[in-house]
Amino acid sequence: MERVYTAEVTATGGRRGHVTSSDGVLDMALSLPEGLGGEKGKTNPEQLFAAGYAACFQSALLLVAGKHHERLDPASTVKAHVDLLKSNEGAYGLGVKLEVDLKGMNKDKARQLVEEAHQVCPYSIGVQGNVEVQLEVV
Repeated sequence: MERVYTAEVTATGGRRGHVTSSDGVLDMALSLPEGLGGEKGKTNPEQLFAAGYAACFQSALLLVAGKHHERLDPASTVKAHVDLLKSNEGAYGLGVKLEVDLKGMNKDKARQLVEEAHQVCPYSIGVQGNVEVQLEVV
C-alpha cells in the first residue's frame, strides 16, 4: 500500500497526561474517564478513538454512497460507542458499536451502504479480527 498521510501525535503521562500533534492542532490534556475517577472536562483515549472512527466511517459512507449514485442527507450521522473492556484475567480491550442514521433513506438501502462502508473504512479494516464491531442502522 502507498502511504498517503501520516499523523504524528506525542503522548506524555499516559491516561492522566497530555497529547500534542506535530502540527499543534491537537493539544489537550487527558484523564481517565470520569466514571473511573478521572477529571471532568478532559478527554480520554476512548473518546479520541470514537471521534476518529465516527468521522472516518462517515467518510466511507459518503464514498460508498457516491459509487451507488446516492446522495446522503447532510444531517446523517455516525455515533461511535467505544467500550473499554476488562477480561477476568485482567487484560484490557475495546468494543465498538457504530450507530448510523442515514436520514430519509430506507433501512435496507442504508444497511447495504453501512455494510459496504465497513469493508472500506480504514478504522474498520484496522481493527478487523481484534475488536468486535457492531453495526446498527437507526
